[in-house]
Amino acid sequence: MARIQHIVTLHNDEWTVVVNGKHSAPYATQKEAIRAAVDAAHADGKAGHDAQGLVQRENHQFRMEWTYGHDPYPPAG
Repeated sequence: MARIQHIVTLHNDEWTVVVNGKHSAPYATQKEAIRAAVDAAHADGKAGHDAQGLVQRENHQFRMEWTYGHDPYPPAG
């Protein structure tokens, strides 16, 4: 089963959460967007799906904020 990713990103100067390529309504702050992403990932996890909340940094790298379900860390390799 694929992991559902809730990605917090700055889009058109507004904080949004992206899931399956779709942006949410904007949030006033990054903190609010992170909270929404974590809450949504938690709800997905409780529904039986592997999920995670990620935050996109200015350098376009991601940091993991929260994971529910199987987390293959450290990655193989």
